[in-house]
Amino acid sequence: MNLLSPSGHQLEIEVVFDLVCPWCFLGTRRLRRALDARGDILAQIRWRPFLLNPDLGMGGAARQDYMARKFGGEERARRLHATMADLGRAEGIEFHFERIRRVPSSIDGHRLVRFAEQHGLAELMVDALFTAHFCEGADIGHSGTLASIAAQQGLDYRAAQRFLASGLETDAIHAENLRAHRLGINGVPCFVVNGRQGVSAGHAIAGAQEPEVLERLMDVAIAEAGEF
Repeated sequence: MNLLSPSGHQLEIEVVFDLVCPWCFLGTRRLRRALDARGDILAQIRWRPFLLNPDLGMGGAARQDYMARKFGGEERARRLHATMADLGRAEGIEFHFERIRRVPSSIDGHRLVRFAEQHGLAELMVDALFTAHFCEGADIGHSGTLASIAAQQGLDYRAAQRFLASGLETDAIHAENLRAHRLGINGVPCFVVNGRQGVSAGHAIAGAQEPEVLERLMDVAIAEAGEF
């Protein structure tokens, strides 16, 4: 996170995302690039869960079946994935969609982000979960896999296991997903700058925007704050 310069600006940025969304992976990397370029901004990032597949069982679904339902077949999915792979390389992401065998439920992944947030590691955890799923083909719906990823980020493996087994934060994930829909957010990623009370107000933009676009959004929020 950027250090605040003497004439710096503090911003709260809410990122509405799903861990099984490749556009969200791309968008969060672009957000980080935008923030790294702005030494005058100290950003507090709030990670807000969104469920692209709210009816998916906790065991997930076979990738082939999921692709057939969502994209109409593997061929169309391959074309879309090839485009995404090209975009990802510019952000240091090596997408390997062919390694994914199951499309997981993202609920426990979002819960693990909440757990990591308690230790100041939410952003690292988000990136680690994206990388595990999209680059390594890991099943981030499996509790053992999630606990291992937590340990790789410096968290206690057994503590992560206990948290995941407890069911804590599950209701909160569903509630935030519902709130996002009620606020008109139907696609992710969505970035809300200086929002309050959980994506309820602020300057919002959807999509994996280029860093320059995100910087302009932040500048609008900074200019508006200076008027009060």
